[in-house]
Amino acid sequence: MEPVRLKYQLRPAEPSPSCDGPQFDLKVVFTDLRRTAAALAAARTLARGLGARITLMVAHVVPYPLPLATPDVSVEFIQRMLESSDADSVEIYLCRDRNEAIRDALERESLVIIGTRRRWWPVWERSLARLLRREGRRVLTV
Repeated sequence: MEPVRLKYQLRPAEPSPSCDGPQFDLKVVFTDLRRTAAALAAARTLARGLGARITLMVAHVVPYPLPLATPDVSVEFIQRMLESSDADSVEIYLCRDRNEAIRDALERESLVIIGTRRRWWPVWERSLARLLRREGRRVLTV
């Protein structure tokens, strides 16, 4: 089943200072507030010299009893929660499988930043990073 994709801009687009061509886009995957804040800080550091834009990707899993277009948490609540983030734009995906939705939404040559936990047991963020690396995407875990 195709995820529902909602996209909105937090700040007006700024022209890239370094070139007139297409602007480089860093993708940050939302994991939780603390780890995402760390990933956004790393992305902002990387983007500073490149004139890159930062896009925050939020894959919200909708439970199977509910229709995909009507999640258990309102999209407006998610938007309000992320308004203070350091991202230039936010893409919200209403989906059944988080990893699949993120994988399908990324372009082949994407640079992805994922905030993760240091644990000895597997966490979904690390399995997503492995999946994306296997498919040729450049992934930075923070």
